[in-house]
Amino acid sequence: MKALTSTQFFFNNQTAFYRGKVRDVYTISDNLLVIVATDRISAFDHVLPKSIPYKGQVLTEIASMFLDLTADIVPNWKLATPDPHVTVGKRCDAIPIEFVVRQYLTGHAWRVYRDGGRLLCGNALPEGLKENDKFPEPIVTPAKKAVSGHDEDISAEEILSRKLLSSERWESMRNISLRLFQRGSEYAASKGLMLVDTKYEFGLHNDEIYLIDEVHTPDSSRFFYANTYNELQQEGKPQRQLSKEFVREWLMESGFQGLEGQLMPDIPDLFVESITKRYVELYLAMTGKDFKPRSYEHAVEEIENAIKNTLINFV
Repeated sequence: MKALTSTQFFFNNQTAFYRGKVRDVYTISDNLLVIVATDRISAFDHVLPKSIPYKGQVLTEIASMFLDLTADIVPNWKLATPDPHVTVGKRCDAIPIEFVVRQYLTGHAWRVYRDGGRLLCGNALPEGLKENDKFPEPIVTPAKKAVSGHDEDISAEEILSRKLLSSERWESMRNISLRLFQRGSEYAASKGLMLVDTKYEFGLHNDEIYLIDEVHTPDSSRFFYANTYNELQQEGKPQRQLSKEFVREWLMESGFQGLEGQLMPDIPDLFVESITKRYVELYLAMTGKDFKPRSYEHAVEEIENAIKNTLINFV
């Protein structure tokens, strides 16, 4: 199968271009962003050597759905999705703090806990928990976004003392994050899933808080299947989950965690196919709709034309 690994366009009134780990970002007239979600995949802040067919489409379509479903909680940057891989929206001044909300002890939180940590971003973690146990209530564990390398765990106290946010802005974004998590949890429950943890990113537009980036996708979130959660917890078995965590686990088993001196392992084609299947599985579970994979035969040209035709309406 083919995949969309990168794009290199130049649009009228384009003022900047940035290639992130998985997205190609075009700035138009300094007030619009065109984000192409490619099929690149990253883990431990490194881009894997092979792209994952349909990954960008899955992320874009799920994120678009959730941006619409949460617009009553907080305004968001989205204006249009002219192509399965593309979102056009308002350029916001990004706030360099990720608001990570966790309801279960898993992933990074579990690794900290397993190694003896009982304080995570200022949140005291109860004794006696095992992997994937539920917290008494959701906790917010912020991370300071790094220009390169790993993001940094940070507490509310540090955010305020370092003047990264005012106390008013911190409380507002924290409360919005918890409301978004509640909305995502309720929606996931309606589909037989459990929203385990996720991250939200915010920006300012005309000094108003906007939700930016993607929302409740397998790259930004983790989901468990509700119908097997209790049984698997009681038996001490791994949870059936829909997220990118299994990619991280495979890399760790292959001796790679993005640390200095470690080499990225070769990615077998069969593993690439299994990642595609996981992303499509989450799409089906989350949306309840059949997945209609785009053709890659003329994808680059289709994407460029769709963006040009959409920008006419906004520039």
